[in-house]
Amino acid sequence: MLAKRIIPCLDVKDGMTVKGINFVNFRNAGDPVELGKQYSRAGADELVYLDITASHEGRKTFIELVERVAANLNIPFTVGGGINELQDVDRLLGAGADKVSINSSALRNPQLIESIAKNFGSQVCVVAIDANYIDGEWICFLNGGRIATEKRLFDWAKEAEALGAGEILFTSMAHDGVKTGYANEALARLSDELHIPVIASGGAGTKAHFKEAFTLGKADAALAASVFHFGEIDITDLKQYLHHEGIPVRL
Repeated sequence: MLAKRIIPCLDVKDGMTVKGINFVNFRNAGDPVELGKQYSRAGADELVYLDITASHEGRKTFIELVERVAANLNIPFTVGGGINELQDVDRLLGAGADKVSINSSALRNPQLIESIAKNFGSQVCVVAIDANYIDGEWICFLNGGRIATEKRLFDWAKEAEALGAGEILFTSMAHDGVKTGYANEALARLSDELHIPVIASGGAGTKAHFKEAFTLGKADAALAASVFHFGEIDITDLKQYLHHEGIPVRL
């Protein structure tokens, strides 16, 4: 069995790492490059950097950050936020990113997934899905969870896979930042219905929550932010715990 991956996520706003609850109420969590170095040393398998205010000016700052991250880190990292066309992907990969994550732009223009896969390879294209469970259905949202769409989680994930997505990063909006565990039922269904890796996001509060994401949720990787940023869970300790619980991880 492939090793399960632990992925810290760093939301970047104005050059600093921030973390919110349910996509709002942000607080500062530190320098994104220094945090990345700490996580790399602690055994993180990958990192995700998201430019959460990807305005035109923010994009320039973010490219410079990506270059600094690439110069200081030796683990793969994914970048997302404000990626709307192939030129954006080209610039970010050129700055040193290993993969890109697209969310709103993929919902608005699904062919972008196909274009990225054809030009750079499926392994570069992570499709992030923010979804909320409303009236018995998982509804996909745009713009950082602000705008509901007609798309349903499982249909959209399968469509993204068919278009060439290399991975699906699923965030349950109701679980985000509240630390009560991942949306394991939905994760398990995604893992059963897709042939590409599924990354769990939203809800990590304890080491056991990671174990549940891998066992109950059948996820290939688990992403978290605040529990790492604010020192609640140490990645080295987490991996030792998972190893002792029989979950395959890279130590």
